[in-house]
Amino acid sequence: MRHSAIYPGSFDPLTSGHLDLIERASHIFDHVVVAVGVNSRKKTFFSAEERIEMVKSSVKSLKNVRVDSFNGLLVNYARAKKIHVLLRGLRAFSDFEYEFQMALANRKLAPEIEMIFLMPKETHSYISSSTVREISDRGGDISQFVPPSVKKFIERKKSGVRSKN
Repeated sequence: MRHSAIYPGSFDPLTSGHLDLIERASHIFDHVVVAVGVNSRKKTFFSAEERIEMVKSSVKSLKNVRVDSFNGLLVNYARAKKIHVLLRGLRAFSDFEYEFQMALANRKLAPEIEMIFLMPKETHSYISSSTVREISDRGGDISQFVPPSVKKFIERKKSGVRSKN
């Protein structure tokens, strides 16, 4: 899959910034895999199944994008999928430091896999999943920070209503 890329993340929840990068990547690559990371040691607000459902509902119109999950090393997942490009978003300099370290570690582990960084539109550059959760927890309007389907998903979760499968 020469013209494919993986966009990994926890997506807890998916934000408009994430969606911006996915949409832009779908115009650059023939196939984009949004890989939801599953790590039993990491506490997330949404379960892996919920995060996958949120991402799927947000990207359903993008025909060359599919959603998957992975556990373990990202480079091992990429090798198993035979995909040699990983996408990461950079919002601020603090993101760069962390991503730079991860890119160097990944390069040591899998030199055949390239890391490509995309910056979200400036209107989304300050949005993070943790910011969205905090605004939502405090009763704020998150509609400008997440896709409409994700907002509905968050509202259902907060009200204790199970999602429809």
